Amino acid sequence: MMIQRRPRTLAVACLLAATATLAAAGCAKSETANTAGGDSSQGAQEAKSPDSTSGSGCSLETYGAPKLDLKDAVVGFSQSEKEANPFRIAETRSIKDEAKKIGVKKLLTTNAQSQLSKQISDIQDMLAQGAQFLIVAPLNSDGLEPALKAAAAKKVPVLTIDRKVNSTACKDYVAFLGSDFVEQGKRAADAMIKVTGGKGKVAILLGTSGNNVTTDRTKGFVDQIEAEAPGLEIVAQQTGEFARDKGQQVMEQLIQSKPDITAVYAENDEMGLGALTAIKAAGKKPGKDVKIVSVDGTRNAVQALVNGEYNAVIESNPRFGPLAFATAQKFYAGEEIPENVIITDREYDEANAEESLGGAY
Repeated sequence: MMIQRRPRTLAVACLLAATATLAAAGCAKSETANTAGGDSSQGAQEAKSPDSTSGSGCSLETYGAPKLDLKDAVVGFSQSEKEANPFRIAETRSIKDEAKKIGVKKLLTTNAQSQLSKQISDIQDMLAQGAQFLIVAPLNSDGLEPALKAAAAKKVPVLTIDRKVNSTACKDYVAFLGSDFVEQGKRAADAMIKVTGGKGKVAILLGTSGNNVTTDRTKGFVDQIEAEAPGLEIVAQQTGEFARDKGQQVMEQLIQSKPDITAVYAENDEMGLGALTAIKAAGKKPGKDVKIVSVDGTRNAVQALVNGEYNAVIESNPRFGPLAFATAQKFYAGEEIPENVIITDREYDEANAEESLGGAY
């Protein structure tokens, strides 16, 4: 029933092998209803090898939660941001589809609409409705402590996805599932160096402050540029809040104040697409006069690559459903879950964009 509300052990290796096998059954943000999110069975996540995970394992016994059969359970999913963003559309759809596939008794879903106070109350409300397991996409890395404490008081395990929380693993939450965001920034830098020849003036459109995604994607990019391409000068870093309209607005301002910008690194596709619009409006050719590299893997960004108006996209896979529920099942089977389960992400460029478009979301 679906209710809309908006040192490692062998067990760890088994968990990751099982989740990778499950993910292989399916592989990976547009605001149009007919394509946003794509097919949630495509591009499902795969965890990296056990050596790519980190943190000590957390078991049901260590966490102190009661045993549970998900087919006889109430599961809650807390989404952080409004679903105008394709990443969030695909993420929520994946959770819902997998819950239905494995036969979860009841799935409660909420959407915090980018408000931390609402996400806290959403989680508390789901606990009041009897949620026995929680999957949370945190809005920020800090601030969810009241909700996490409420869950801990009821011995309800919490699995965080997409963004980390600055709390204690296997006490405040079971584990984090998501990408290596520093590596994403580094790969974006490598792509930028390739398409610019290692020379030019780069502007960075930062994500929202207060979460590890923005911090890590910035660090990975900046450190790699400094190490490998001293001829690429970072001339601006300004937040576009992970939003297309804000990315466009910031880019319009940057074109006025720094007309010699030759490249843009956007920390998500939505801001990159906003920058593309601003560049065209200024009479310049995106992808040529101003190179664009971003992170996500949305269908609109990959299509822009096909059209020659974009230069590279580093994927950040939002299809958490199969991996999240497989992790929950292993947890309730008594196996240890590593603190960080890191997933693999692919990359789109002009050479593979057209043939890979169907796997974008």
